[in-house]
Amino acid sequence: MSLLVTGGRGAVARHLGGLLSARGMSHRIGSRERDTPGAVHCDLSDPATFPAALAGIRSVFLYAEASAAEAFVEEAVSAGVEHVVLLSSSSVVGPDPAGSPLSAGHLAVEQALLASPIRSTLLRPGSFASNAIGWSWALKSGRPVRLPYPGSYADPVHEADLAEAALAVLTDPALGGRAHTLTGPQSLTFAAQLAILGSVLGRPVPFDAVTPEEWKAEVEGYIPGPYADALLDFWAASDGLPVPVTDAVERLTGHPARSFETWARDHAEAFGG
Repeated sequence: MSLLVTGGRGAVARHLGGLLSARGMSHRIGSRERDTPGAVHCDLSDPATFPAALAGIRSVFLYAEASAAEAFVEEAVSAGVEHVVLLSSSSVVGPDPAGSPLSAGHLAVEQALLASPIRSTLLRPGSFASNAIGWSWALKSGRPVRLPYPGSYADPVHEADLAEAALAVLTDPALGGRAHTLTGPQSLTFAAQLAILGSVLGRPVPFDAVTPEEWKAEVEGYIPGPYADALLDFWAASDGLPVPVTDAVERLTGHPARSFETWARDHAEAFGG
């Protein structure tokens, strides 16, 4: 099987590439960065890079980049691609997904795939556990993490579980051709996640509750305003309300989803641990 893994520098793609190599499975890593070792240039926003990346490919693990999604799908059809596994988002099944910056891009890529003759499998993770990396600068500097909604719940899923789920649907035809909503094993508030990080690191991890307006002002310049507003709305909607978790990781991989504590231990160095 000849397989293209896009987003070669992303955490899920790196894990998936390692799994494929361990199995001795033929695959090609695609990256938008020209200097990625062992990768073919595949910028999902640049259709000129698609033909070489897709030559001889029959299956694709695809990151969701909407800007040239239709061109990618068209080239994939021409190249004879038979199966695409898309790393999408569970936000596409939320209210007004086309109108939200959090989900519109994922939805557009899903629609482009589903309108094509290519067999498509949609992996829809909820909250990435790796979102917690955004707190690392505060933890390393000893400052409190600033949270507008410390009681907001999430379903953090480990990137290794996403990679194993992708491997499962790429290698077992019975699992492909439909959508899978992937979550971690627990619904946790941001405050609870910080407490778990503190336990793993062996030191307190304080936080300050701030207003949405204060948080938005603090992130101005590196989180665009509409995206920041969408995040605040998303967090407000789950403030004090546990989010549902699924058993999809276990059904696809054969083992329970890794806990947030496991993720924290695997990434302790990122927080100065």
